[in-house]
Amino acid sequence: MSAAKPVRPAAPAKLGASEAKPSHLAALGVYGFDAVEPVVLAALVTEDPLLLVGNSGTGKTFLLNTLSEALGLEHRHYNASLIAFDDLVGFPYPDAERGGVKFLETPATVWGAESVLIDEISRCKPEHQNRLFSLVHERRIQGIALPKLRFRWAAMNPCSADQGGAEDYAGSEALDPALADRFALFVRAADWAELSAEERMKIAAPAGEGKVADDGGQLRAQIEVWRARFLAEVEHCPEQILVYVTTAVTALNGAGIRISPRRSRLMARSLLAASLAAGGPADRLFRRILDASLPQPCWGVTPGAEAVAAAHRAAWDVAGATAHRWLHAFMVEDRLAHKLGILLDECDSPDSGSQAIAQLLATEAPERAAAFAYAVYPAAALGSLPIGAEGVNDLGKLASPLLAVEGEVSWSERLHEKNTQHPEIARYAQVMAPLKGGRLERARQLFNAFMVQKLVPADPAAVEAAVHACVALLKKRGLA
Repeated sequence: MSAAKPVRPAAPAKLGASEAKPSHLAALGVYGFDAVEPVVLAALVTEDPLLLVGNSGTGKTFLLNTLSEALGLEHRHYNASLIAFDDLVGFPYPDAERGGVKFLETPATVWGAESVLIDEISRCKPEHQNRLFSLVHERRIQGIALPKLRFRWAAMNPCSADQGGAEDYAGSEALDPALADRFALFVRAADWAELSAEERMKIAAPAGEGKVADDGGQLRAQIEVWRARFLAEVEHCPEQILVYVTTAVTALNGAGIRISPRRSRLMARSLLAASLAAGGPADRLFRRILDASLPQPCWGVTPGAEAVAAAHRAAWDVAGATAHRWLHAFMVEDRLAHKLGILLDECDSPDSGSQAIAQLLATEAPERAAAFAYAVYPAAALGSLPIGAEGVNDLGKLASPLLAVEGEVSWSERLHEKNTQHPEIARYAQVMAPLKGGRLERARQLFNAFMVQKLVPADPAAVEAAVHACVALLKKRGLA
């Protein structure tokens, strides 16, 4: 089992802080999207549907095709204004064995796709738009699941009801509100007048034309880290995000800008993902996600700017006043003993303490989660930690097999080898050699349990030191 610990973004200095970060999109040769990059990254983390809206030639298709290359995806690019349904599913033929119908697959059919871009979706025929509904919303086509499909993207010009520039997109019609509501985020592509001088120069340079996007796998690796944390934390979404979403959605609906209950959940997912990618919540970040969560422009309606701004300000103020700010500091802290110190000093309720424990155990590498539980569970069982019964139970499930080791230790020997020792024993012995007394006994117990459970820490000395630091802190506070 790999013991590598995911790299985590640095925590901002305080709630609402925002630091400039290198652009992942610029590293791929995509320029002009820096302002909305947090929105794009959030969509990659959640894998919820994303729709780009903008004038022709603003890089919408280029951005999405580039992302598919950088992430190494099996990608399909369809022009909704031209596509026939058979292009999506292939030629149907009878299934003689099971009855029903099978489809003859081609390199262009959707069945093996990991990402799909539906270009010109606003020019799609009504009957095809209805068929695309299940593809976008359910990852299904003809009622058949597409298990490999992760990303559903679309692009469109401004719809005909929302024209205001020199170009007339007469064929670009407003999306059906039900279809638009299935997209989680909407990104508006900047036109020439909105670009900086530097962005204009980079876009105009012809050197990158036709090249495959390649950043050495950096974006792909980072998305995997953020995705893993997102999946672990989405079950315990921070209160700040939920308070912000419910306050903002209530305010928008009160101002006549309807936001569906479904969209509130999509917004919360996007805010969580964006916060993970940005290193923490921030005023501007939340406003950007709120703006990108409004589907109204897809059917030719522009929400009132003052109403949206007022909804954001009210939501941010309420969320900032009620959020468990310590919980974010707890999650981004790398040192286990310092995590414990934050929990002891700043936890404001047993429920939030249990939430912190659940998130730690879900997001840390297995051996680090086990080490933390091993170190603190005895104190938790005595009621010495500011956590509820659920948190104590979570720690107990992980700590009990370590505190009372039962099982067999096994390893593989080659045919010509006999009576070898466990491959980790030498590493563990080296760590334990200078230890004495209770610290030595704790280390021996922990490493024996690791061998039984087949946990292989990358740095056994660091894990042992973390356990010792946690126990030492508890003793110093008179809790162990």
